[in-house]
Amino acid sequence: MEEEIQSLPSLSSLSPSTVSFLNKQFHRKEDLIHASRLVSELQNRCGDLDRNLIDLNRTLETTLLAYVFHSNGLHDLFRNISLQLNRLCSTTCFSSDGGGEGWAEQLLAEELPALAKEVARVETVRLYAETALNLDSLVGDIEDAVSSAMKRDVKKHASTQSSEEMRLHALKTLKLTEDVLTSVTKAHPQWARLLSAVDHRVDRALAVLRPQAIADHRSLLTSLGWPPPLSTLNSSNLDTRKSSEVLNPLFTMQGSLKHQYCENFLALCSLQELQRRRKCRQLKGYDREIALHQPLWVIEELVNPISLAFQRHFAKWVDKPEFIFALVYKVTRDYVDSIDELLQPLVDEAMLAGYSCREEWISAMVTSLVIYLAKEIFPSYVGQLDEESVTGVQSQARIAWLHLVDLMITFDKQVHSMLAQSGLLLSLQEEGNMQKISSLCVFCDRPDWLDLWAIIELGDVLDKLKLEMEDGKNWTMKVQGAVLLAGHEDFRSPVISSAFLQHLSAVVDRCRALPSISLSSRFARLAGAPIIHKFLDCLLLRCQEAEGMTALTDNDALIKVTNSVNAARYFESVLKEWCEDVFFLEMGLHDGDQLGTVADVSRFSGPTEGSGSSIFDGEIEKLEKFRLEWVEKLSVVLLRGFDARCRDYLKNRKQWQEKVEEGWMVSKSLVGALDYLQGKMSILEGSLNAVDFVGVWRNLAAHVDRLIFSGILMSNVKFYDGGVERYSCDLEVLFRVFRAWCLRPEGFFPKASEGLKLLKMGEDRLQDYWAEGEKWMVENGIRHLSVAEAEKIVKNRVFKS
Repeated sequence: MEEEIQSLPSLSSLSPSTVSFLNKQFHRKEDLIHASRLVSELQNRCGDLDRNLIDLNRTLETTLLAYVFHSNGLHDLFRNISLQLNRLCSTTCFSSDGGGEGWAEQLLAEELPALAKEVARVETVRLYAETALNLDSLVGDIEDAVSSAMKRDVKKHASTQSSEEMRLHALKTLKLTEDVLTSVTKAHPQWARLLSAVDHRVDRALAVLRPQAIADHRSLLTSLGWPPPLSTLNSSNLDTRKSSEVLNPLFTMQGSLKHQYCENFLALCSLQELQRRRKCRQLKGYDREIALHQPLWVIEELVNPISLAFQRHFAKWVDKPEFIFALVYKVTRDYVDSIDELLQPLVDEAMLAGYSCREEWISAMVTSLVIYLAKEIFPSYVGQLDEESVTGVQSQARIAWLHLVDLMITFDKQVHSMLAQSGLLLSLQEEGNMQKISSLCVFCDRPDWLDLWAIIELGDVLDKLKLEMEDGKNWTMKVQGAVLLAGHEDFRSPVISSAFLQHLSAVVDRCRALPSISLSSRFARLAGAPIIHKFLDCLLLRCQEAEGMTALTDNDALIKVTNSVNAARYFESVLKEWCEDVFFLEMGLHDGDQLGTVADVSRFSGPTEGSGSSIFDGEIEKLEKFRLEWVEKLSVVLLRGFDARCRDYLKNRKQWQEKVEEGWMVSKSLVGALDYLQGKMSILEGSLNAVDFVGVWRNLAAHVDRLIFSGILMSNVKFYDGGVERYSCDLEVLFRVFRAWCLRPEGFFPKASEGLKLLKMGEDRLQDYWAEGEKWMVENGIRHLSVAEAEKIVKNRVFKS
């Protein structure tokens, strides 16, 4: 023992740091017991330092070899340039002696461009080598800093401050590296392999750095008492406490803890901004909006523990989803102002462009709700619906589904109102980011759930409409105020059309609540369009029933058809007014690409229409086609009745040789037909809307014109002076019937009127017709008759000599 003690070095030969270390370790006599442990620990440290030294030597050796390789390459290049310059010099001397004009021309044409190209290549190689060495040095610093930070975090005796300093040094070096990579991408995009190699090494460093930074941030939040306790919240007080009564735990930070949190916050923001810059550079030339704007990491770390705390409450409220939405909204509202006040300055200081803490907080809270709905609530409801379809037993699953959707829409309106108070909602709408603040975005990733919702919604609407369709009063009672403001037009539409429009409007409101135009278009096509088709089917069925029972000869059948036409006109006008809105136009643009086939609603929706200018263009065309078809049928029915009652009048060929009976202004055989026509038209005028009534009497006038023209003027009857007078009186009485709806009814009977004009002409004027023909017809205003028709009428005119 004495020999070992004497072999120790004297105290004066030890360095002051060694003496201080020994005094610290062996302060008391009892500390000598731990000497062997200290020796073992020192040996381990020495071993680690030796290994680090070996690694550094290897790195230095590799770097020196790379430098030597590049240096040799540059030496060879400069030697080639020197040889070519010597050759150029000798050539120039040869040219100056007068014997090298040809060599000078060759020099200018070939040698100088080649030399310039070689110099440029050498410069590029030099620049590439310098850039590669610079990047290698920077990435090496990053890897060393990350490695050192990790080792200090693992060792218990290391200080947190040292770890944070190494992480900040790594971030600073990462930013310098990204600056170099960005400049290389712009100036030398052909160096893709160099960029890829550096990105690979940087990604490996970031894969270590980011989780560690997030772990430190979570540890700080836990020490600050985040998340706040939710034990005081229950179903009875979710809406009673105001946000001002809730204290944010982050406001309790003081001193070094606050400084540490702020530094960690800024480091995490800087790391996210660095990641954004890298993505921006790597995705250059592509659609980068989705990839670049990611949720704010620091806000996500605040929301994640709250979301976990939520789930303990949510598990108790599976059958009471209104409590789930109330809790999420309350916590979002209580902390949004304090989060914005406390953290937004730090985000601005980190120069994280395009981020609002208020918006990110609300978005993250909504996202946590959407995730829970997608994982727990909706699968449960879908299972209940599947069970209902298998067993055939009607359950409350459909009602619960619709109730859940109502809660989601109400929640989204509350969130939008919260954002509108801070002026952020308009910005979100302009940027198309409504999905971030809508619980209905759960349907974005699950379009099959959207289709199922559309089926349930459609079934619920049709069940409600079934009762209203069975009520006969709804088909006869007129809509109060069914007037189009633009033209002050009275549609005389039955109440049933208003009922269908009311339910369709509710479906459209559902579409507006969806966060995506493509989803809105799909839902409108699956749940909205079938309502219009059902309405059209009902109108068609009623018209066909009226036609089948009485062939529309009965007045009640006519009124039944006119009510259906009025309903179609009113429905069509309202849809056209809706479709002028930008929302409907946008849905129409997405209709062709987003529409899918749903077997359960195919019997309502019919064939898919091509995409038009609006989502309901196809349905509007069908309503218009139905209306025009039955307006034409009304005209044809009246024409058939008129034709049947004036058949004797048309067959009486002798009457055109004599005047009207004394005391009569019209032929007796025509009176019944005119009375029938006037009576039916009065009924239609009182029951049909004004626009379609105009169509009816104009169509009828055209049909009657052709009937009279072909039945009288083209039937080869001879017209004497008395017959012409009779024909004129009959037309005048006919015109009086139509004069109630127009000032010049003769304009709607062009053939009959021009035939009368020819018959009234004198014999001398008609003789000119045979000489001039068509030219004479144009000069005398005969424009609706062909030459053959005019010739036939002129031949049948008889003048007494």
